[in-house]
Amino acid sequence: MTRPLSSASGSDYEHPMTRFSFSLNATDGKARTGVISTPRGEIRTPAFMPVGTAATVKAMMPESVAATGADILLGNTYHLMLRPTAERIDALGGLHRFMNWDKPILTDSGGFQVMSLASLRKLTEDGVTFKSHIDGSKHMLSPERSMEIQRLLGSDIVMCFDECPALPADRRRIEESMRLSMRWAQRSRDAFGDRPGYALFGIQQGGLEEDLRAESAAELTKIGFEGYAIGGLAVGEGQEAMFGCLDYAPDQLPQDKPRYLMGVGKPDDIVGAVKRGVDMMDCVLPSRSGRTGQAFTRHGVVNIKNARHADDPRPLDEDCTCPACRNYSRAYLHHVYRAQEMISGMLLTWHNLHYYQEIMASMRGAIAEGRFDAWEAEFHAGRAEGDIPPL
Repeated sequence: MTRPLSSASGSDYEHPMTRFSFSLNATDGKARTGVISTPRGEIRTPAFMPVGTAATVKAMMPESVAATGADILLGNTYHLMLRPTAERIDALGGLHRFMNWDKPILTDSGGFQVMSLASLRKLTEDGVTFKSHIDGSKHMLSPERSMEIQRLLGSDIVMCFDECPALPADRRRIEESMRLSMRWAQRSRDAFGDRPGYALFGIQQGGLEEDLRAESAAELTKIGFEGYAIGGLAVGEGQEAMFGCLDYAPDQLPQDKPRYLMGVGKPDDIVGAVKRGVDMMDCVLPSRSGRTGQAFTRHGVVNIKNARHADDPRPLDEDCTCPACRNYSRAYLHHVYRAQEMISGMLLTWHNLHYYQEIMASMRGAIAEGRFDAWEAEFHAGRAEGDIPPL
């Protein structure tokens, strides 16, 4: 891949253009398709972002991730600040050069991982102090420090620092958390400063409370961001409750900016989110499932570890064009998984990411042609059929 130009410090490099913009090309019901333009390339929406937690999408080369059709990756502030550190990545030319990825990168703020992974957390108005899950070292994350880390990484889309309580939670806890996140959103905006070509996204909170979501959206819109995320979902509430929230939450956000649903999800979660007006998503599921022997296909989930595949010469999906399906049998994939060979996770992850990007491309085409409802019905019907019968 072509390496991006970088300044000596590795943070803001000289962009060939300095605009970040979003154009909406077509709608079908609430579903939208468009393009996010960044100096490092265009992001076709709806977009699925593979997760490169520690500057790598596990089991994948960056060239392979690009070959699946991904326009953007997600990096993780919490993990990168602990190892190898944002300062080291900056000194080495920034995250794009460090991981050999020349397309856009979005970094999360680190807040969710602090709450879910770190030990001995202490939450105050200033931020969160915590001990690393790696070595127990003490750290502090605040809106200002999160903005500093993400600037050192050089990510194209930066997320506000927020707090995300796990659901279910009582209304008072959700309300206090949301208002703290809104104060942190203003501090994030102030600390982000003027960075042409880069974008800062605000994060809507409010749990499953429609009025709190509306209050959060209004406050974020007042502050002003280049894009808006829907946070605090996919944290244990279940699909029905999540879809219930998505029936109104995207509509509360500005129509002319990208909407990003964080941490979602399964294929039917993604389709349901796009149906409700979401433009961007990310999830570790396709890569994590690939490493544990699960393959997502147009006919449902295949567990390659099952003995039924041991003598099956057929591909995972005869209509799929990924390397796993073009070049290898179910029998081989079953064997290398059972033998704990590294190629198992590589091939199944490639397949899953390819399938996810195929879903996104199909939805973009269906929305542009005004046939999203028909496409959605066909998608669900195909997955309801289940896997092909055993031989």
